[in-house]
Amino acid sequence: MPDSQSGQFPPSENQNSAPVGPSSPPRRSFLAALLGAGSAGVGALLAVPVIRFVLHPIFVSTTEKSWSGVGTVDEFLASAAPVKKVVQFEQRDGWRRTVLEKRVYVVKDAAGQITVLSAVCPHLGCSLPWVEDQNYFICPCHKGTFDASGKLISGPPPRGMDSLPVKVEDGTIKVQYEFYRQLTSTKEVIA
Repeated sequence: MPDSQSGQFPPSENQNSAPVGPSSPPRRSFLAALLGAGSAGVGALLAVPVIRFVLHPIFVSTTEKSWSGVGTVDEFLASAAPVKKVVQFEQRDGWRRTVLEKRVYVVKDAAGQITVLSAVCPHLGCSLPWVEDQNYFICPCHKGTFDASGKLISGPPPRGMDSLPVKVEDGTIKVQYEFYRQLTSTKEVIA
């Protein structure tokens, strides 16, 4: 029955009463926290291989540069013209090992010093042949011309031919093959 003065029903016993028993977080909050912790753990486990993949190049040790024999000193002393040779070296890329073959030219200067030149044009990386009848290295791509010592004579290449590190062991000439950046005026080793 409504109260005569206010016209409202008196509050019942079940309304506005505090819950009975100890206060505890609801069951849904606990399950949400458990699901969040499990998802974070699985995410962390899945992130480990990705992080290792990204950081791998920083921590991996590369193959040391090896020396390849190109011939004996006596073999090149008699020749005035550049002698084309093929050097083999091993390159390691991650888990894959490859044996590469690259052309080089062994030249002798006026003082008798032996130098080994890369057969790669420093302009755009074309292969340089020695043209016997003209006594020049002439690039077939853009007509860059180099003399017998590898000095730039004419054409678009920004520098002369690249000389490679050389050493002599027990009468054998050994070369360490390197790759150089193209289209730069200075010789810059990239690999």
